[in-house]
Amino acid sequence: MSAQGPFEQLQPVPSRFAPAGMVCAVDHLAAGAGVDALRRGGTAADAAVATSAVLAVTTQHMCGLGGDLWAVVHPGPGQEVVALNASGRAGSGADPDRLRAEGHLTMPASDHPAAVTVPGCADGWLALHARFGRLPLAEVLAAARRYAFEGFPASPGLAAAFDRVADLTEAEDYRIPGGLCPGSIVRRSGVGRALDAIATGDRAAFYRGELGEGFLAVTAGEHTAEDLDRPQADWVAAVGAGAWGHRIWTAPPNSQGYLTAAAAWIAGGLDLPDPHDPGWAHLLIEASRQAAHDRLLVLHDSADAGELLSPARLAPRRAAIDPRRAGALGVPTGAGDTIALCAVDGDRMGVSLIQSNASGWGSRLIAPGSRIFLHNRGQGFSLEPGHPAEYRPGRRPPHTLCPTLVTRPDGSLRAVLGTMGADAQPQILLQLLARLLAAGEDPGEAVAAGRFTLGAAGPSGGFDTWRAGGRVQVHLEGNAPEAWAAGLRDRGHDVVVGDAWSGEWGHAHLIDAGLTTLAGGSDPRATAGAVEGW
Repeated sequence: MSAQGPFEQLQPVPSRFAPAGMVCAVDHLAAGAGVDALRRGGTAADAAVATSAVLAVTTQHMCGLGGDLWAVVHPGPGQEVVALNASGRAGSGADPDRLRAEGHLTMPASDHPAAVTVPGCADGWLALHARFGRLPLAEVLAAARRYAFEGFPASPGLAAAFDRVADLTEAEDYRIPGGLCPGSIVRRSGVGRALDAIATGDRAAFYRGELGEGFLAVTAGEHTAEDLDRPQADWVAAVGAGAWGHRIWTAPPNSQGYLTAAAAWIAGGLDLPDPHDPGWAHLLIEASRQAAHDRLLVLHDSADAGELLSPARLAPRRAAIDPRRAGALGVPTGAGDTIALCAVDGDRMGVSLIQSNASGWGSRLIAPGSRIFLHNRGQGFSLEPGHPAEYRPGRRPPHTLCPTLVTRPDGSLRAVLGTMGADAQPQILLQLLARLLAAGEDPGEAVAAGRFTLGAAGPSGGFDTWRAGGRVQVHLEGNAPEAWAAGLRDRGHDVVVGDAWSGEWGHAHLIDAGLTTLAGGSDPRATAGAVEGW
């Protein structure tokens, strides 16, 4: 984005407060639907599904029913944190030898059916609602259905992103007379029909209905109807690590969430200076690098989260950090777009939910009829023969989505948070955690503060940060503390300074759950985002 882009004019927003419930999302219509569910007696799970469903209608350039979903849930006092893995699997026709014979060295990222796995979003909604919801599902989905059939105003982000898919025949929903502009009314009747199918509570109405037929039409050879019959949502044990007197919880592999917990554990044992000091950024960068430099080797759908987060594995990485110098990490031996939302209810159930297309509009393949864009999470697989994440039938790809929540020593809910940002998600979450738990900042301050992200040198799509192991560039947001750039260069980092308030540094949300008051911060980088409470 140019220096004169719209993000330049944004100012930090203060924390918002509410006593009984709160929702944060990148779209104010979605956040409003979530809080309305809370007002009608729904749980945080109802609110999360209602919010997510509206986003699937209004925010197709970031997420939708053709993508995946993850969540971490704190059910309430005295109950264990659980994780929901609703990430889809490769189809029965997945064949890495065929792709290699076609000349592919890495997984295709777009315009190819191998980039698409079975979408898990609908299964995720059904599982989350069935276990923790209170309102009827049709009522939870009602706002999303209304926006789909009656129309919604296009956000500035949606209008700006449409050029990327304007050439696609099935993108007809967005071809508005006079051109798609912020505020243009968009109707998505195919998505409305999909919501009606899901509202029945029968997953087959969706996966074997109009969406399923369209999905198979564009992914022929990779998937079969039987692949759609297998539920894509699984409840799994959440994983976590201690840091700053709290416990950081996230989803296990195939999610990269372990990187958030690992980096927090590493950073929690370091002497962090004030956030304006470049040493703050340096130590968090080094914690991120030490946690993640071997990610491409160790992250796959059967990885052992306990091993990845064990102190025996992480302690030497913490000990290797030099507060004066960037570490000389290289290639390890042996070797998008997304939305996040947060919801908390009056009983202090907390939900961190992340829903994604992966890259922008996803694979650029669209299910005919419903006109639902299909994601491209298949790009996370490997084509290296024998790799544990090699593209094979029934496997789940390594996933960037990492929902996160925090508990106090007594197990009560402290905070829920999440962000988009592809490979950078754990780095953004680490900075939010450090600002909240170590520096004592409130959610508005923490979310608005200037950030760093780590990226691969040279052209990058946001999913190849660790292709050279720990050798990364440090990208600084233009509104980061002025001393950071020079201080990080003095410590040996390769630093690139970008624009202020740009969406490339993620759209993050944070709710700090007090015993009587909730405080929330929604990212000012998301022009349509909101914190809603009651």
